[in-house]
Amino acid sequence: MMPKSNRLYFIDAVRAFAILMMLQGHFIDTLLDPIYRDNSNTAYAIWTYFRGITAPVFFTISGLVFIYLLLRAFEKGNDHQRMKKGLFRGLLLIGIGYSLRINIFSWLSGYFNTYFLVIDVLQCIGLSLIFLVGLHALFRKHSYIFSIVLFSIGCICFITEPLYRDLTLENTPLFIANYMTKSNGSVFTILPWFGYAAFGAFISTVFYRHLHRHRFQLLTVITFIIVGVFLMFCSSWLLLEIYSLTDFELLKQSANYNYLFTRLGNVLLLLGVFYALERVSKQSIISKIGEKTLSIYVIHFILLYGSFTGFGLKRYLNKSLEPYEAIIGAILFMITVCFLAFHYAKPNTFVYNLIRKTIDKFKN
Repeated sequence: MMPKSNRLYFIDAVRAFAILMMLQGHFIDTLLDPIYRDNSNTAYAIWTYFRGITAPVFFTISGLVFIYLLLRAFEKGNDHQRMKKGLFRGLLLIGIGYSLRINIFSWLSGYFNTYFLVIDVLQCIGLSLIFLVGLHALFRKHSYIFSIVLFSIGCICFITEPLYRDLTLENTPLFIANYMTKSNGSVFTILPWFGYAAFGAFISTVFYRHLHRHRFQLLTVITFIIVGVFLMFCSSWLLLEIYSLTDFELLKQSANYNYLFTRLGNVLLLLGVFYALERVSKQSIISKIGEKTLSIYVIHFILLYGSFTGFGLKRYLNKSLEPYEAIIGAILFMITVCFLAFHYAKPNTFVYNLIRKTIDKFKN
C-alpha cells in the first residue's frame, strides 16, 4: 500500500511553466508584427520551438494527474465519486471552451457565426478526460492491462496521424467534424492530442505502482531524460527501422513528419528536470501558479482575445508590436493575469459550485 502522502508536487511546477509559456506565447504570437517572424533568426526560432512544447505538456499532465488520482481513489474504494467528478470536470471544460468564443454583443444583435463551434485546447482536454474515465471503468481491476492499453492508444494516435492529417469531413455535422478536422478553423483536434493524454495516463500507472520504492525518483528522472532525448533525436530512426522490417508504409510516413514523438520527448525531458528539482519548487510561488491554470487560461483569453465582449488586446494591437514592445508586454501580461487569477478568481469557484448544485437538484 502506498503512503497517503505520496503526492506528485513537481506536477504543479510543470503546469506553471506550461501556463507561463502559453501566456507569453499567445501574447507575442498575436501582437508581434509579422515582419519580425523570421525563422532564420536564432532567437525567434528558439522561441517558436519552446512555444511548441506548451500544448503537449498540458495534455500529458492532464492525463497523468487525472488517472493518478483515479487510481488512488480506486485503492481506497471510492473511485466512483472521482469518476463522476471527472466526467463533470470534462463537461465543464468543454462548456468553458465553447463559452470563451461567444460574443454576447454579436448574439444580441442577431449575428451568429460558426466561430462559436471552433474547438480549442479546453474542449479536447475535457473530452480526453471523459475518454479516460471510460477506459478506467473498463480496466480499473487490471492494472497492467490498463497500462498496456494506454501506451498502445498513445502509439496508435501518433503513428496513424498521416491518415487524418488532411481530413475534411465535409458531410459531417460541424459540431462533430470540428473535433476531427482543422479545415473549419479548429485550433486542436482530439486526434492526435488524446495520444498525449494517454501517454500521461500511462506514466501515472507507473508512478502509482512504484512511487513508494527506494530510489524511485532518481531512476525516474534518469529514465525521463534518457527516453526524452531518445524520442527527440532517434524516434524517426526507430520508426524507419521498424518500417524496413515490416514494410508498413504508415511508419515511414510518420517518420518523415515526426513532430508528435519528438514533442513527447520534449515533455519527458521537462518532466525529468522538474522532478529532479521537486524539493526546490515545492510550496513555491511557481507551484501556486500551477494550481491556478484554468483561471489563468480563462482570464488570459478574455483579456487577449476579447471573449464575451469582443474587446481584447487583439482588437487594438493585432500584429503591430515591435520585438522589444512584445517582450515587455508579454512580461506585464503574465504578471497581470497571474495577479488576477490569485486575487479575483473566486467567482470561478462560485460558478463551479453553482453548476454542481444545479445538476444535483436536477438529478433529485
